[in-house]
Amino acid sequence: MSIKKISKDLNSSIFFLTFTIKNWYYLFDRHNRWNIISESLHYCQKNKNLKLYGFVFMINHIHLIVESPNVSGFVRDFKRHTSREIHKNIVVAEPNIEKLFIETDGTYSIWQDTNMPIILESEKVFQQKMNYILENPVRKNYVSDASFWYWSSANEKCELQADDVNE
Repeated sequence: MSIKKISKDLNSSIFFLTFTIKNWYYLFDRHNRWNIISESLHYCQKNKNLKLYGFVFMINHIHLIVESPNVSGFVRDFKRHTSREIHKNIVVAEPNIEKLFIETDGTYSIWQDTNMPIILESEKVFQQKMNYILENPVRKNYVSDASFWYWSSANEKCELQADDVNE
């Protein structure tokens, strides 16, 4: 079931989420920005009861399968924190692109507003979304095998590790 916003009643469900950079701008492939995303997710795993079952970081978006007692709080805090950290990174490494993420009211935001949350209500839907995540770099012809894409839960050598769904 796709929804626009995560309601309080469904807040602790397992969700498939997509976070996309404004205007689909290619942002993550340089200046250690994938590390910013990874460190933030790892922090949430260790300190905020986030269960991260699957992930892939692409050049301009990320897909996650997550569970938390407060998924909407995770989304809010994750987007706020990563936006702030990536903004600092941009100011130092690529100040000429900073203007791409400044709104008409002067606020700064790298993320599109929607997270495209989908509640994973069955094992079948969970597996479909997991396969979609893992095969994303293959579909884009970035790699020939999902396990070759470093920033993916398909890669055992990735510094960010997914949680075991059976625990």
